[in-house]
Order: sequence, then structure tokens, then C-alpha cells
Amino acid sequence: MVKKGFRLIFIIVMLFSLMVTAACSNTNGTGDNQKVRLVEVTHSIFYTPEYVAIEKGFFEEEGLNVEMTTAFGGDKTMTALVSGNADIILVGSETTIYVYNQNPKDPAINFAQLTQTDGSFLVSREPIEHFTWDMLKGKVLLGQRKGGMPEMVSEYVQHLNGVEPKVDNEIIQNVDFANLSSAFVSGTGDFVQLFEPVASMLEVEGKGHIVASFGTGSGKLPYTVFITKQSIIEQNPEMVQKFTNAIYKAQQWVQKSSLEEIADVITPQFQDIDREVMLKVLDRYRSQGTWATDPILDEEEYHNLEDVMEYSGELQERVPYEAIVNTEFAKKAME
Repeated sequence: MVKKGFRLIFIIVMLFSLMVTAACSNTNGTGDNQKVRLVEVTHSIFYTPEYVAIEKGFFEEEGLNVEMTTAFGGDKTMTALVSGNADIILVGSETTIYVYNQNPKDPAINFAQLTQTDGSFLVSREPIEHFTWDMLKGKVLLGQRKGGMPEMVSEYVQHLNGVEPKVDNEIIQNVDFANLSSAFVSGTGDFVQLFEPVASMLEVEGKGHIVASFGTGSGKLPYTVFITKQSIIEQNPEMVQKFTNAIYKAQQWVQKSSLEEIADVITPQFQDIDREVMLKVLDRYRSQGTWATDPILDEEEYHNLEDVMEYSGELQERVPYEAIVNTEFAKKAME
């Protein structure tokens, strides 16, 4: 069953069907640089290569003036794209599947992958030297929102490891994302699923211990991807190519640079995060291969995503890879 938020997206697609070309009409920046309205689903160290592209001037080198805003939610992010209020969005590929299954006239297309694993971690109250997933049996897990990719990945990883979620354990899903860590610290649940830097902050404070990675457990997925509309690709392919070129430069820079150098570059984006915590988070994400090393969304990863969605009961119908994935820009950037 398609979630309520994505029914809203479909309605908006219909309402704005006459505005298909609007997203390309606002791409004139100051001087010679072309304005690009980028909307990200949330603001997180998880998306480090994106901020490197901004702070290192890789977009400017390509002649782009990228104006980034944060939507704080997958539904809001996709709505910004389909309504013509964004040229490019950064969000999970599952959103393009939901939209495609509503038969839009102008489908959302994945063209450059940023992260290739889930970015959340399992945190326990006490350190566990040799954690195994069956330790979740009979326990209470503070989980993520129903139908969201973090929760789908959590349930899928448990299933792969012989634990049937909500049968072998209890998963609490009525706590807001922003309040998960405080609820855990106050005594709710035996384990909690958290993103960085919150997970590492609990470790530094001695209030929790990271015992497993959901990203490692689920394998590679097109977890967050840069997406645009088919009409924008057709009308402004040069902009999409330049954007992809900049992302690939950032991906390569992140792979060859030290953690200290990366932290120096992205600090303007995260001035409220302690340096020690930032380095810990960067190390954890890079060591587990969270960030894609190139912008190509490959077919195996895509089908792995559909497997995760299907197990969770959130996939209405499988969508052909070639229908919503365009790798031409990624391949050209790598040349």
C-alpha cells in the first residue's frame, strides 16, 4: 500500500502538470554561473561528499551556483522536486519507486549516487564485545518510523540473521526521530537504532555503546541519491552533467584525503559538532564504505533495495531499473 505522504505527492504532480518546465526556468545564477536549487532530505555528516563539493568549490569550478536547502523529510523533499521548487534533490531511491508507481507524466530519475549503505547503528546500554543479532530476541528496540528506509533496513537485517522483527522482539516506533536518544537515555528500550553523530555522542558521554552497523548488515543500497525530473534531463542535460562532475570530484577527494582534512572542510556545515565526535563519525562511515566512490547506481544495489522494501511490505510493484535510473551522466563524469 502506498503511504499517505506519497499519495500527496501524486496529487501535487497532477496539480503542477502544467509546470513541468518551471524547474528549468530558474537556473540563471549571478555572473556566468548557473543557479541550481538543491534540496536535501536532512543535514547530516552522512552526506559528507555533498558538502565537500560545496566547500571545496567543485560546483563553482563547473560553472554552477548551487543553493542548498534542507526539507527534513522524504515526502517534503520529493514534493519540492515535483512541484518545481527544486531542480535536484538528495533523498533515498525508494521515493522514486513510490512516485513511479503512481504513473507520473514526468518521472523522478536517479542520476548520481552519494551513499551506498544505511547510515544507522545499533546502540546498546552496556558494551557487548561479541555482538550477534540474535541478542535482539526477547528485547525491546527503539526503532525508526514505520515505512521509512532506516526501519525497513533494520527489519531486513534482523530477518537475514534469523530474527523475526516484532515477533521475536518488540520494536517501539512511536518516538519522534529527534527524541530517540533522549528516550533511550531515560530508560526506554534495551537497544536503539541511531544515526550519527548522535550514536557516537552517546558513546563519548558513556550513555550508550555502538555494537553493530545496519549498513554493514544490509549490504550495498542506493541509500541516498541525487534525483531530478526526466523533463530537466531532457531540457538541461548540461546542468545535470556539471553537477555530476562536481560530485564525482568530491567523492574522489574524500577517498584520498585524511580524516582531519575532511573535517576541516566540512566544519563550516557542522559548527556545533565536537571535533572528536566528528572525526569518530567520519572514520566510522569511511571505514565501512558508506560513501559511494563514484556516482553510478548499479543494478545489483537497486534490486537489493527492492528486496528490502518488499520484505517490509512497502513495495507496491517492482519498477524496472532502466525506468528510473540514468547512469549516462555518472559514466561521462568518470571519463
